[in-house]
Amino acid sequence: MGHSMQRLTTVLLAVGLVFAGLVSVFAGTADAATTLGAAAAEKGRYFGAAVAAGKLSDNTYVTILNREFNSVTPENEMKWDATEPSRGSFNFANADRIVNHARSRGMSVRGHTLAWHSQQPGWAQALSGSSLRSAMVNHITQVATHFRGQIHSWDVVNEAFADGGSGARRDSNLQRTGNDWIEVAFRAARAADPGAKLCYNDYNTDGINAKSTAIYNMVVDFKNRGVPIDYVGFQSHLTNSVPADYQANLQRFANLGVDVQITELDIAGANQAAVYGSVTRSCLAVARCTGITVWGIRDTDYWRVGQNSLLFDGAGNKKPAYTAVLDALNAGTTPPPGVIDTTAWYASVNRNSGNTAEPNSYTLNGATYTVA
Repeated sequence: MGHSMQRLTTVLLAVGLVFAGLVSVFAGTADAATTLGAAAAEKGRYFGAAVAAGKLSDNTYVTILNREFNSVTPENEMKWDATEPSRGSFNFANADRIVNHARSRGMSVRGHTLAWHSQQPGWAQALSGSSLRSAMVNHITQVATHFRGQIHSWDVVNEAFADGGSGARRDSNLQRTGNDWIEVAFRAARAADPGAKLCYNDYNTDGINAKSTAIYNMVVDFKNRGVPIDYVGFQSHLTNSVPADYQANLQRFANLGVDVQITELDIAGANQAAVYGSVTRSCLAVARCTGITVWGIRDTDYWRVGQNSLLFDGAGNKKPAYTAVLDALNAGTTPPPGVIDTTAWYASVNRNSGNTAEPNSYTLNGATYTVA
């Protein structure tokens, strides 16, 4: 009788411990994440911010950055005028500062941008034709090689399509080097940094329109011909509303076999909080939408002066828009295993950047490009 009671007590104790453990587990999973990066990571995504090197000495700015975000994009420090002010003479000091800050804290880095018609140094603006093409390829090669293995994804080409209903390419000095310049840029980036994901990035493409459809058709062509492209970025500089077909537009690109990112999000207007929440939910609803980057941290650090388009006010306080985003992230459905690699944004900073299977040269339209 004594042994039976002892065994019963042991069993009941074990059951009690299991039940207590289950209660603890379920209580833990019910706790909502309290920062944007943590909430996004629970959904297999990132939540990032554009960062300025000059602000990294601002304690309030850095405190928010380190607490809230798990991805950063250099705002201007990787652009052509910043990295190659004189032809063949490169300066990576400010870009390195941002990259080192991010990686030391487990954040991933989006490289922005390798080829763009704007913010070119004066010497590049003075070039044309084959001279400009050669300079562009060398610039991409040198910058991407410098950061090889440190960048999760590159905005390889930025804003190459025209606004309006034509669906045409933007008439830029890069476009005038030949219609294949975007392909050349992507191939050069892949060869220089084979482990990084490659993104095409543009604005006014949030809904299904002539511009976004032209980019869609380019992605179809690239996928059909084996031109390397992994992401399409949607800047989403919005005011008061989001297109009704925003999510459908993200999904149609995802259906092509590329991931999509919301790369430069900011929202002005009285409906700011509601629109931020809507954009966040749209990304969560598209399995291949891997994350969101807001284009700055505080309203006072921001290029749309006076529009107060970000998630924190000038003093660093959370705005209603912040709460709308965090609530949307916490309410979102965690994707099933296999749909999104939930470790990619962290594993990428330690990946092996040397891929010997990648070519050191390639030929396009009769021209051979060699990567050092």
